[in-house]
This record gives sequence, C-alpha cells and structure tokens, in this order.
Amino acid sequence: MSEKIQKLLASAGLGSRRTIESWIKEGRVMVNGKVAQIGERMTHHDNVFVDGREVKLVKSLLQKTRVLLYNKPDGQMCTRSDPEGRPTIFEHLPLIRNSRWVCVGRLDFNTSGLLLITNNGRLAHRLMHPSSDIEREYAVRIRGDVTLETLDKLKKGIELEDGISRFDQLTDAGGNGSNHWYQVCVKEGRNRLVRRLWEAVGFSVSRLIRVRFGPIHLPAHLKRGQHMELTPEEIAELESILDNAKDE
Repeated sequence: MSEKIQKLLASAGLGSRRTIESWIKEGRVMVNGKVAQIGERMTHHDNVFVDGREVKLVKSLLQKTRVLLYNKPDGQMCTRSDPEGRPTIFEHLPLIRNSRWVCVGRLDFNTSGLLLITNNGRLAHRLMHPSSDIEREYAVRIRGDVTLETLDKLKKGIELEDGISRFDQLTDAGGNGSNHWYQVCVKEGRNRLVRRLWEAVGFSVSRLIRVRFGPIHLPAHLKRGQHMELTPEEIAELESILDNAKDE
C-alpha cells in the first residue's frame, strides 16, 4: 500500500515530516533512482537513498514498537541539537539500533515532567494529532492571587494570537501567595499553551510540570532525568484510545 514519501519516511523514524520535506526540496532523497518530489507516493519496498545512503524501509515494518517515559528536568531541549549548545533530552536516552527515537510533542526549556518517546513515527504522529483528543495534565505554580472570576475566564475561553483556547479542567491544588498550585488539563498541543493562557489573564507561571499524558501518569518513583519503558499492554492501551477517537 503506497503512501506519500514524506509521511512514510517520517513513520519509519527518519525525521519529522517537516524535516523530510526540507530534505526532498534540497534534492537529498532519491527513490528508485530518481530525485524525489514532495507528494509522490511510494511503498516500503521501493529503493530509497538519503544523502547517497540506502535506507531499508522494510526493517521499519518488522520493528517492535517501543515507548519510553522520560521525566524531563528543567533546562533540557526537546530537539536533537541546539545552536546554543544547551543539553537535549536525546543525550539521556538509550541507544536504539536501525531506528531513532521520536519525541511525542515537546516541553519547553523551563518545563519539566512527563514526555513520551517512541521509535514508531506513525504512533507519535497519531498521538500528537488534534483528532486524538488526548488530555495533557499539568501541575502549575502561579505567582499572585487568582480570583474566581479569572478562573472562570480560563475555563470558558481566552483569545490568544492563534485562536481561542481554554483549560478543559482547572482545579485549585492549594498554597499561598507566590506558591499557589493548580492542576490544569488541555487537549491541544499548541506551543506553550498553558503558560500563554495564564499570561493572557495577567499571571506568571513560576513552575510547570506535566504529570499525565492520556492514560499515562508520571510515576512517582521516576526521578528527573530518568526513563522507563512501557509494557506491551500499556502501549496497546494507548493505541486503543487512538482507535476509539478515530471511530468517533
């Protein structure tokens, strides 16, 4: 069954679709002896070369899906390399043969907590797609006293530069003054969404921790900078959520 070149190569874990599209535009991808074009279709059995090096896509069909939970500390980037030389999460992951780790969404430099990382590009894309409707839960520490009126606004919806958004759930978790915590849930993966919602109502986030992604909670025993691997049963649960979302 054929798929668009950029989609198939991303699913095989070679890179994000955007990265692969840039490779194609630069003429770095060859398929069956010809320079690839964005939007062309291919299968896992076609002959593919990237920068003159053969890529055996059939191996990606046989590869077992793996998913890691990583407790990201503050001060790490979710990119493979950083122009400023800052540390990245990929420096702390186990080596993987004939594949690459793909981060399911990102947490910004100053945000810590749960990250899902997989070798299955197709699974990563499905988990990040808006149609998955997967909740992300965060613990947020706010500076200042928040009124009930402000909390109501955050639950009803705030106009941001890229459209209206809101917290699907917002719970007061206690504390005083500059050390007041809230639990919030969103179903969107927009960049810095939690921080931007609070900033839109005049409050600064001093600490942000992702504690849950869909059915997966950040384990209490998983220390910052450490990772653990999901069981096949837990991966199946993630996939079933995606299948159910598609059916709906």
